[in-house]
Amino acid sequence: MTVEPFTRPKLPAAEIQARKADRLRAIRLRIAIYRELDERGTATPAGIGAALGLPPAEATTLLNRKQLRDGDLAQLEAAAVRLGLPLPE
Repeated sequence: MTVEPFTRPKLPAAEIQARKADRLRAIRLRIAIYRELDERGTATPAGIGAALGLPPAEATTLLNRKQLRDGDLAQLEAAAVRLGLPLPE
Protein backbone atom coordinates (compact mmCIF):
# COMPACT_ATOMS: atom_id res chain seq x y z
CA MET A 1 0.00 0.00 0.00
CA THR A 2 1.45 3.34 -1.03
CA VAL A 3 0.44 6.65 0.42
CA GLU A 4 0.29 9.59 -1.94
CA PRO A 5 1.72 12.87 -0.63
CA PHE A 6 -0.72 15.67 0.06
CA THR A 7 -0.85 18.22 -2.73
CA ARG A 8 -2.61 21.53 -2.51
CA PRO A 9 -4.79 22.56 -5.39
CA LYS A 10 -3.28 25.44 -7.34
CA LEU A 11 -5.10 28.73 -7.18
CA PRO A 12 -5.99 30.50 -10.41
CA ALA A 13 -3.74 33.43 -11.30
CA ALA A 14 -6.61 35.89 -10.85
CA GLU A 15 -7.18 34.69 -7.28
CA ILE A 16 -3.47 35.01 -6.46
CA GLN A 17 -3.43 38.57 -7.81
CA ALA A 18 -6.58 39.48 -5.85
CA ARG A 19 -5.10 38.15 -2.60
CA LYS A 20 -1.86 40.01 -3.20
CA ALA A 21 -3.77 43.24 -3.85
CA ASP A 22 -5.82 42.78 -0.66
CA ARG A 23 -2.67 42.12 1.35
CA LEU A 24 -1.01 45.29 0.05
CA ARG A 25 -4.16 47.32 0.72
CA ALA A 26 -4.25 46.03 4.31
CA ILE A 27 -0.60 46.93 4.84
CA ARG A 28 -1.16 50.46 3.52
CA LEU A 29 -4.22 50.89 5.72
CA ARG A 30 -2.36 49.69 8.82
CA ILE A 31 0.50 52.11 8.16
CA ALA A 32 -1.88 55.02 7.62
CA ILE A 33 -3.82 54.16 10.80
CA TYR A 34 -0.63 53.86 12.86
CA ARG A 35 0.61 57.23 11.55
CA GLU A 36 -2.67 58.92 12.40
CA LEU A 37 -2.74 57.40 15.87
CA ASP A 38 0.87 58.48 16.40
CA GLU A 39 0.05 62.05 15.34
CA ARG A 40 -2.82 62.06 17.81
CA GLY A 41 -0.52 60.77 20.55
CA THR A 42 -2.57 57.62 21.04
CA ALA A 43 -0.40 54.70 22.11
CA THR A 44 -2.29 52.71 24.74
CA PRO A 45 -4.50 49.77 23.78
CA ALA A 46 -7.47 51.51 25.42
CA GLY A 47 -6.84 54.68 23.41
CA ILE A 48 -6.41 52.75 20.18
CA GLY A 49 -9.60 50.82 20.82
CA ALA A 50 -11.53 53.99 21.54
CA ALA A 51 -10.20 55.69 18.40
CA LEU A 52 -11.11 52.72 16.21
CA GLY A 53 -14.42 51.96 17.91
CA LEU A 54 -13.36 48.43 18.88
CA PRO A 55 -12.52 46.69 22.14
CA PRO A 56 -8.86 47.36 23.00
CA ALA A 57 -7.68 43.77 22.54
CA GLU A 58 -9.46 43.41 19.20
CA ALA A 59 -8.10 46.75 17.93
CA THR A 60 -4.48 45.94 18.75
CA THR A 61 -4.83 42.43 17.33
CA LEU A 62 -6.28 43.82 14.10
CA LEU A 63 -3.38 46.23 13.69
CA ASN A 64 -0.66 43.70 14.63
CA ARG A 65 -1.94 40.60 12.85
CA LYS A 66 0.49 39.23 10.27
CA GLN A 67 -1.98 37.09 8.36
CA LEU A 68 -5.01 38.65 6.69
CA ARG A 69 -8.27 37.03 7.77
CA ASP A 70 -11.81 37.31 6.47
CA GLY A 71 -13.27 40.66 7.44
CA ASP A 72 -9.95 42.29 8.37
CA LEU A 73 -9.85 44.47 5.27
CA ALA A 74 -13.38 45.74 5.92
CA GLN A 75 -12.53 46.49 9.56
CA LEU A 76 -9.37 48.35 8.56
CA GLU A 77 -11.30 50.40 5.99
CA ALA A 78 -13.95 51.24 8.59
CA ALA A 79 -11.25 52.26 11.07
CA ALA A 80 -9.60 54.49 8.46
CA VAL A 81 -12.91 56.17 7.66
CA ARG A 82 -13.60 56.65 11.38
CA LEU A 83 -10.21 58.39 11.71
CA GLY A 84 -10.94 60.54 8.66
CA LEU A 85 -8.24 58.99 6.48
CA PRO A 86 -8.54 58.63 2.72
CA LEU A 87 -8.74 55.03 1.57
CA PRO A 88 -5.81 53.86 -0.57
CA GLU A 89 -6.55 52.96 -4.18
